[in-house]
Order: sequence, then structure tokens, then C-alpha cells
Amino acid sequence: MRLMRTAFVLFVMTAQTAHAWEFTPGIPCRLTHETARAGIELTYDPTGSLYTLTITRDAPWPDEDRFEMRFDGPRGLRIGTDRHALSNNGRSLSVADAGFGNVLDGLQFNDTATAITGDTEVTFPLAGASEPVAAFRACEANQPSA
Repeated sequence: MRLMRTAFVLFVMTAQTAHAWEFTPGIPCRLTHETARAGIELTYDPTGSLYTLTITRDAPWPDEDRFEMRFDGPRGLRIGTDRHALSNNGRSLSVADAGFGNVLDGLQFNDTATAITGDTEVTFPLAGASEPVAAFRACEANQPSA
């Protein structure tokens, strides 16, 4: 079963036009990734101690009460919130919070991340995400304290 899942993840990764996970230091620190279906961006602003997650796609997200992220892999996890917002004519879904430990763990230690709201799901392959996520965490830790 694990071999089939790994083969499927590799197939999805090669079937989609995908860009590498990228970390950009600064204020804010940024972690980004794009697939043929959507782009994901995480930021951390140490001056306000605020993390953001924004997922943008070509079509609008449904206006639902709940947003969830499912991480499939060795440290699988499912998290959710009702504190998300839509912007960019409904094409961007964003969440902001003072802590993103579960999100960063999910991205760094699993095979895929799936954004879910209503019946809409967008999956991101996490191959190559571990080192950029670790750099994103280190950037946060190295910022001057308030």
C-alpha cells in the first residue's frame, strides 16, 4: 500500500507543472510553492508575531464556514479553523494566527498537504518541502525579539 501511495505521489508530481518549494528570508519571511492548480504562500512577520497562510487558485473557493488542512504521510494530521477569509474575488483563501506549529510540522514531515473547504480540495505535493520549511522555522527563530 505504501509503495502504491508513493508511486501515486510521484505520478501527481510529474503530471503537474510544479515549482520547487522556496524560502525567502526577510521581514516577512516567505515560504512559497506553486502547482498547476494553485499556489501556496506562508509568511511570518516577527514585528507583529503573525503567521499567514494564503492559497490562491484560478477559480473562487466556496464560501464555507470551515477550512481544513489534511497532511498525509508518516506524521499525518488534520487541522481546521473557522477564522479564514476569502479575497481576490474569492480566489485566495487566507488564515492568520500567532502560531503555525501544526502547519509547519504537516508541511515538513509528510507527503502531501490538502486544503479543504466544502467539497473543494487542492492537494500540494510536499517532496522537497522539508529543507525550505526548516529554513522558514529558523528565520522565525533568528528574528529580533520585540
